Amino acid sequence: MMKRQDEGMPFLLRYENVAWYEDGAVRILDRRVFPHEKRFVTCHDYHEVIKAIQDMVTQSAGPFTAVGMGMALAAYQCRNEEENKQVAFLTKAADELGHARVTTANRYSVITHRALKKQMQTLKEGKSAVEAAFNDTIESLNRRYATEQKIGDNFVKMLPNNSSFLTHCYAETVIGCIIRAAKVQGKTFKAYDTATEPFFQGAKLTASCFAEGGFDTTMVPDNMVNFVLEQGKIDVFTTAADSVTMDGYLVNKVGTKQNAILCHRVGVPYFPTEIPDLDKKDHRDIKIEMRDPEQSMEFEGKKYTMDGVKSIYPAFDITPPYLINALVTDRGIFSPYNLSAYAEMGGEDFY
Repeated sequence: MMKRQDEGMPFLLRYENVAWYEDGAVRILDRRVFPHEKRFVTCHDYHEVIKAIQDMVTQSAGPFTAVGMGMALAAYQCRNEEENKQVAFLTKAADELGHARVTTANRYSVITHRALKKQMQTLKEGKSAVEAAFNDTIESLNRRYATEQKIGDNFVKMLPNNSSFLTHCYAETVIGCIIRAAKVQGKTFKAYDTATEPFFQGAKLTASCFAEGGFDTTMVPDNMVNFVLEQGKIDVFTTAADSVTMDGYLVNKVGTKQNAILCHRVGVPYFPTEIPDLDKKDHRDIKIEMRDPEQSMEFEGKKYTMDGVKSIYPAFDITPPYLINALVTDRGIFSPYNLSAYAEMGGEDFY
């Protein structure tokens, strides 16, 4: 049995607590109510996995695991059909799961179509397509966690001891890897985490991981970032990214750009931790997901605005390279203006 890469990770990042297939169902931790409630959403149809992703039951890199486990569930759903019908069903599932969210469809689709390829081969051999997708998802998790650990190691290595950094949203695996790297390297730090409206991923998820890891953790309400920066409390701004295009633009949770602008104004460097998307050459091809604006006017199901009040809810924004000091990757630290140097090292099977 392969060694799992989630050893020593915070609760949120252990494989079973991200998304997990077992006995004809996919169980997904509901991050919308964490940490005051540890509740799981159980999906018995792969379409329910898609809805869970779209409803933000899981987000950041959580859907990478969910769509893989969703392919295992799809195989379970069609297990009694003839082989050609199973292939047709699984092909449709791979496309639909892969496009659960438009901005990150390229990353999801790599996972679902690789699982599909392995499932088709397995069916020809008369073996279980369920196990093929499940095992591929675990391999994918191990591969990503190992790669993210290199990123975390490089990020912590560049920080002086007792540094403080600002985060926005939830950077998923790399947070656990930063925590592990700091402990190995004997460093400590202070984490300042924006609340990140409207789902408060920073307050609920990021801050929980750092606090669980034993680090000094402060939640910063979104409208107080400039105040904290001007107090001189922050040494570095960092986030992960939902995409980094090869022309140096970074797509991440909406609000990332305005925080980068504020940091640029006061001289705080922005060092995002992510690998570039070799298949995304130009930021102008990015499609920003526009979510239901009603979701931005409620908290945990309770609306807090008067009827008739309108809102807007883009899921992401795009930060230009002039606001990014350098990209911290698994292969070192790169200028956003020279990501071709990363590409020249050759692509790897990351997802």
